[in-house]
Amino acid sequence: MAQVVVTGGAGFVGSFVVDELVAHGHHVRVIDALDPAAHDGPPPYANAAADYLWADLCAAPANPGWFDGADAVSHQAAKVGLGEDFSDVLDYTTANDSATAGLLWALHHQDFRGRLVLASSMVVYGEGRYACTVHGVVRPLPRELTALHAGRFEPPCPHCGRPLEARAVTEEAPTDPRNVYAATKLHQEHLCSAFGREQSTPVTALRYHNVYGPRMPRDTPYAGVASVFRSACEAGRAPQVFEDGAQRRDFVHVRDVAHANVLALTAAEPAAGAFNIASGTPHTVGEMAVALHAAFGDAPRPRVTGRYRLGDVRHVFAAVDRAHEELGFRASVGFDEGMAEFATAVLRRPPANGRRPRRAGGAVPS
Repeated sequence: MAQVVVTGGAGFVGSFVVDELVAHGHHVRVIDALDPAAHDGPPPYANAAADYLWADLCAAPANPGWFDGADAVSHQAAKVGLGEDFSDVLDYTTANDSATAGLLWALHHQDFRGRLVLASSMVVYGEGRYACTVHGVVRPLPRELTALHAGRFEPPCPHCGRPLEARAVTEEAPTDPRNVYAATKLHQEHLCSAFGREQSTPVTALRYHNVYGPRMPRDTPYAGVASVFRSACEAGRAPQVFEDGAQRRDFVHVRDVAHANVLALTAAEPAAGAFNIASGTPHTVGEMAVALHAAFGDAPRPRVTGRYRLGDVRHVFAAVDRAHEELGFRASVGFDEGMAEFATAVLRRPPANGRRPRRAGGAVPS
């Protein structure tokens, strides 16, 4: 049995990581700021077998004693989603970059030599992988407002302007974050990698694709698209599908994501580096909206709006070979099964006080 510290363990993914670790007999300590933008207090699903420390990784300084005896650390605490606009930049850099720095500072002063697993994201890639019939694999330029406004959502070849074929992105793809959240997730990877090299500590960065499932936050600007669509169906509104609904993603169930974390934390040998954590079967955003609508039956049909957000990318879905070969991970929850469950799953409601995220303070659990 291992002693594992889970940051953000009261949040969406983190709480499932805690549950699976406990179920396997490990000793779990949770560190969570219970940020008032995400929680009214300790959540009802908090695992009674885990130890909870309601503390802020951005405290000056974080307490190295929080990590006494830890064999491994699962860093889930983060502020997620694209947010509202660039005014969120201070919230994201505080919750993601500064909180990660606080964690690593404490681990350094604790002389931590165990295993560190970071919750990263597919957003670090920017656009996914594309190929041109003439120029082979290419990197599209950021999409332009004039093209988006005209309804031209597919990125063209940057050399000849021909249409591109979207392909599964591998972990070797160059990183190209295209919004604030993405930039902070990549910085988290860089900070953890620097710490790992200096401390001779194995660091595993799990690049989550589009995670959905029970306990997902709802009715906030930071909720994922699955949560937004589910809330609309539940309220009797038509889900509003941006662009033409044909943008491809990989929707992966939270239980599968938690299992990938436990594999990385407890395998006999650590697997350092970056890993796509995804189902391996992409679907369009429109297909996801239709699947949720079907589960509700009498809700209004999804409406394709043509609206767009400049920080969004068109297609990004995963090659999952590395996670299977090195972690032994393979997703087990299928798309239809997962969406049918998600339609009636208990989601995490926003705090009753409706407070906005703090401009300085703790990491908002993901």
